Amino acid sequence: MTVMAERALQLPQMSVEEFEKIAAFAAKETDDAVRLEFINGRIGVKRVADGDHNTIVVWLSKRCMRARPDLDLYQGQGLKVEKYRGGRARPDAVLVPEDHFAGHGEWADPDGVLLVFEVTSYDSDTDRRDRHEKPLAYGAAGIPFYLLIDRDACTAKLYSDPEPDVGYGNCRTVPFGVALVLPEPLGIELDTERLKEYVD
Repeated sequence: MTVMAERALQLPQMSVEEFEKIAAFAAKETDDAVRLEFINGRIGVKRVADGDHNTIVVWLSKRCMRARPDLDLYQGQGLKVEKYRGGRARPDAVLVPEDHFAGHGEWADPDGVLLVFEVTSYDSDTDRRDRHEKPLAYGAAGIPFYLLIDRDACTAKLYSDPEPDVGYGNCRTVPFGVALVLPEPLGIELDTERLKEYVD
């Protein structure tokens, strides 16, 4: 890749303020049928979830609430990520202490977030977005854990040990059917056997 092409890839498409105006307009005009994110200086369109995708989010919510009723699992909460370019992400779910987001706006700081959760979508952007860009963005934001349910690979991946330039220093992958422990301070064990039912 030439130096000029590399620089062009690094330039943000627009400012964060411009993105937030576009995202607010899209949400209002499309009745939330379109969800936008701003990661690595570029707008991304997040596909509206299908029934299996939503069922997986509910599956995690039930397990977290049973094991840790002192925590809240928010769906659709926007987060300010990427200190370098001022990104904006909207994870499928965010695990935080109880009432953590009370008084926050649409885009909250990631301070205090314990875990972000994503489920892969069946679209062309999921590889770049969920498997590459988001681990970097969430790790750089200092979020302790990123849990990715990968429906294509039938795996659950837990990223941990956030590092500013690398994303996460550690990643544990288990196939559906194997238990995955979310370590302390979470202390939640997830039996992933049920996830086999929610893949096409």
